[in-house]
Amino acid sequence: MIVIIDGGGFEALRQGLARAIGGVAIVALIAGAAACNSTTKTTNSGGTSNSKCGYKIAFFGALSGSSANLGINIKQGAQLAVNQYNTKNGANCVTLVPFDSQGDAKLATGVAQKAIQTPKLLGIVGPAFSAESAAADPIINEAGIPLITPSATNPILATGGTANGTPWTVFHRAVASDANQGPAAAHYISGVLKATKVFVADDQSTYGAGIADAVKSTLGSAVVGTDKTGADGQVTDFSGTINKVKSSGATVIFYGGYYANAGLLRKQLTAAGWKGTLVGGDGANDPGFIKAAGTAAAEGSIFTCPCAPASKAGGTFDTDYKAAFNVDAGTYSDVAYDAANIFLGGIDAGDLTPATMNTYVSGVDYKGVANEYKFTADGNLDPSKVIVWAFKVTNGAVVADQAAPTS
Repeated sequence: MIVIIDGGGFEALRQGLARAIGGVAIVALIAGAAACNSTTKTTNSGGTSNSKCGYKIAFFGALSGSSANLGINIKQGAQLAVNQYNTKNGANCVTLVPFDSQGDAKLATGVAQKAIQTPKLLGIVGPAFSAESAAADPIINEAGIPLITPSATNPILATGGTANGTPWTVFHRAVASDANQGPAAAHYISGVLKATKVFVADDQSTYGAGIADAVKSTLGSAVVGTDKTGADGQVTDFSGTINKVKSSGATVIFYGGYYANAGLLRKQLTAAGWKGTLVGGDGANDPGFIKAAGTAAAEGSIFTCPCAPASKAGGTFDTDYKAAFNVDAGTYSDVAYDAANIFLGGIDAGDLTPATMNTYVSGVDYKGVANEYKFTADGNLDPSKVIVWAFKVTNGAVVADQAAPTS
């Protein structure tokens, strides 16, 4: 075995070999040594360090603000994947760099500009939300850095942020879009809840309005009223919406928005004497909904998600996550874990530039703990891999209910 020594030690070795063997042999030996040194080198402790180390993956999403719970779930899932990779490949081999957008589209462009300037950044897990994705993805696309969002569900993200636009070349979505989730929620409302009068409201965000529109389109004449609210943090009094719900005769309200608003709306609906069921999408699928609504008012609420329960994730993910973070895995934790592992697989494959990583991700067929991942030409999840589940607040906790009906 030849041990390659940096600096003056290498020069001394070369000179010693020159005295022992001929020049042609030296050339061959040094060429072979250089090839060896391109992948490993000796460390002070006598081990080897992987030349594929030193690269970075980013998390982009809310780590503070009213929707931080969802972002933290995602970030921790990605962090677990990186931690496990580093256990096998050396401490701090790959770094997960967090970028906190607060879930705010107005901040997302600045966060994106900062993210793309990160040295040795090979991919982004996120952006987490649809509105921030619409703002940030053009910047990320221009920089050529591949992204895998584990949670942004508005369909227009697969067409460059507009209904009939050109897809971003770096965009990949690891879950179904609201073109799948919205109809599934509607079918649950009509088929499982047997509701014939449904009120639909949303928070006017890219995500909330998008999924609400999909629900309305599918339910058709069963929709007896609609309304718009402010976004999280912009409204605390839902009395106007509540009056419309009560006067409509609806037994179900679908709310397109995030858990803080949805929980507060549920709390005020209950206080006003309305006894129907609130149904929300994946943005409301968080224990923070119960905290905002109160345990009694939250009971029986339904959420859909283009994801399976994290407790059903494959392998030892569920126990590994809880051991690492001392909490149960949350919405999209397992999908983010898979997204990070796709990037890590690209690093192992030697795709060490954003361009080659993007090619790798676009062509991947990866069996993860949450799902199997293949992407279509526009970056959407392959239709054969689409999953939508319904979750229910039961005894003060959000628990899996059933796979949501697709028709």
